[in-house]
Amino acid sequence: AAATTLIAACGENKQQAGESATSETRPPSTTSSPQANAAPPPGMDAALPTAPITWAGPKGDLQGAWAASAQPRGGILVIHENKGLNDWTRSVAGRLAGAGYSSLAIDLLSERGGTATFTDPAEATAALGNRAPEDMVADLKSGIAEVQRRTPGKKVAAIGFCMGGGLVWRLLAAGTPELSAAFPFYGPTPDDPDFAGSKEVAVLGFYGELDQRVNATEPAAAAALEKAGLVHELVTEPGANHAFFNDTGDRYDATAAADAWTRTLDWLTTHVG
Repeated sequence: AAATTLIAACGENKQQAGESATSETRPPSTTSSPQANAAPPPGMDAALPTAPITWAGPKGDLQGAWAASAQPRGGILVIHENKGLNDWTRSVAGRLAGAGYSSLAIDLLSERGGTATFTDPAEATAALGNRAPEDMVADLKSGIAEVQRRTPGKKVAAIGFCMGGGLVWRLLAAGTPELSAAFPFYGPTPDDPDFAGSKEVAVLGFYGELDQRVNATEPAAAAALEKAGLVHELVTEPGANHAFFNDTGDRYDATAAADAWTRTLDWLTTHVG
């Protein structure tokens, strides 16, 4: 089955003017947002640059953006929204690296030449929707292995947003004991998930109070986490909508984003290092 349900549950998240899908080697920067005159997004002040990398995946080379912390406390796989790997996703990897966790933002359109080959974000979304979720999970597992290779001896986490949040849930359902922590941000839960193969993963999930479509899948996630005995916490940010963490979108919520960032770093400290 194609990933159309992942895309549909996440709804529309328009790419803002000025946001590029090209490779980023400069220090990450945020683009114009409805709150452009407010404080910068959480973690941006210490963000590190990313560099494009490739590695051997299950069906060919995979692409991504790597942000290396000088003395990493752990490693993180960053999974993009339904528009592919863009500047905002790279900025998240850079912010996490600045907080001490070397991070790899994977490009799930690598088999199509990468997100940068799409000039229209809607075409990138359509291409992602045509991918089989199990193939994307295989790519993500390869990405986790690459993070492990680049952060030897360190624990590893995965964080995803929108479609990427849904893929974090699918990683857990597929059995991913390599992870020590997982952070699905407003990601739709797959049908009848079984997380028993990931029971050592500590899960911190985020939802926006106004995000009705994704929130309808939260009870299934909570029940599956309880059944499998995973350490977990599911947080609903008051007054926030879907994509509240993306500062380039019109649903960005600075208060919710700051709270989620603080909670994420605390969870990483506890469960990753």
